[in-house]
Amino acid sequence: MIDPLLNPRKRDESPAVDWYDDPWDNPRSAARSTSFDDDAVPKEFGWLSRPLKIAALATASVTLFMGAIGLWYVHRVNPSGTGVVSAFTVVEGDTLESVSDRLEGEGFISSSGVFKWYVGQKGGIELIPGYYELVPKDHMGNIMLQLKTPPSASYQNVTFPEGYTIAQMGQRLAEKTLRLSAEQFITIAGDGSVESPYRPAGQTSLEGLLFPDTYQISNDQSEAQVVQQLARQMVRVASQEGIDDAQAKVGVSAYKVLIIASMIEREAKVDADRAKIARVIYNRLELKMPLQIDATLYYNAPVDADFATLKASDTPYNTYINRGLPPTPIANPGRASIIAALNPAPNPAGTDAICVDVPKPCRYIYYVLSSADGSHTFAATLQQHEANVEISRQAGLLP
Repeated sequence: MIDPLLNPRKRDESPAVDWYDDPWDNPRSAARSTSFDDDAVPKEFGWLSRPLKIAALATASVTLFMGAIGLWYVHRVNPSGTGVVSAFTVVEGDTLESVSDRLEGEGFISSSGVFKWYVGQKGGIELIPGYYELVPKDHMGNIMLQLKTPPSASYQNVTFPEGYTIAQMGQRLAEKTLRLSAEQFITIAGDGSVESPYRPAGQTSLEGLLFPDTYQISNDQSEAQVVQQLARQMVRVASQEGIDDAQAKVGVSAYKVLIIASMIEREAKVDADRAKIARVIYNRLELKMPLQIDATLYYNAPVDADFATLKASDTPYNTYINRGLPPTPIANPGRASIIAALNPAPNPAGTDAICVDVPKPCRYIYYVLSSADGSHTFAATLQQHEANVEISRQAGLLP
């Protein structure tokens, strides 16, 4: 017997239903039958076929055109910036047109016309003469915002480390502000045009009289104003620490205190040594001994200068050859070194190890580098000092 499940026709003998082909049953034929050609449009709407195509084409063209315009505009308003800040100057009499043209010419924007239109759409801008720090090819909104900020209200933080010379300060200023000149800073700090109550008659340089610190330098300041700012800060800080009473406190003038502080600044690497180094200097001055401060040899010397050569050179800053203080500070000291110069450590007590078998009074006379952290060991006699030098040499701290 034949299983009806295996023979559908035997199972259902009802008359067959007429079947017609549906194009959607065959994706390929459906795709062919639904192509958008004139034959697929009902005859009664045939007259619309060509206008619809033209309208669709026109709409697509306009859309593409507007997209291209929009893309062009976006690239002009917000190009890929360089990220490197550069200086731009607005001068007296500048207009939006002249500034826009110069911005384009100097590479800050890619289109002066778009910038003028953009600024007009954003309410305009009042141009104030001065220096501005802009990022080339930055978003036009950012450039407009920078130009709307008065130079006097725009600041750059500049840090001058303790122990920097005038030359180093000038270089740091030029590196950080872009528009200010190291050469001009150095000239003004050395020609006597900026006053300081601590500078003695006959001296023009402000070396040692400019306080090292972090300053906010505004975009409308000149090199002379920066020098004045640093000189005023030195007066403020030194006065707070009692430098105006220097003669009564340590027996020397305020200027000489700053010379001593500058040597401490360049010699001391740890705070604990500052006051002891100050005491060594005062003791040697009192005993009319050469100071023998290594740091003085390097002042204004070539960067690659050899120590032995410098030590043998007869210059005003060679404290191995010349007795007394060098003619000027050798750096600009910070607060800690000024405090040390005004408050030298007491000499060691008679019970101190370095005072054993030493004729009274026992004094700090020598010091040598004795630790990788910059600490020094102090001595009261040459014999002690030579022993300390040998220990440091064995430890690889000295050549």
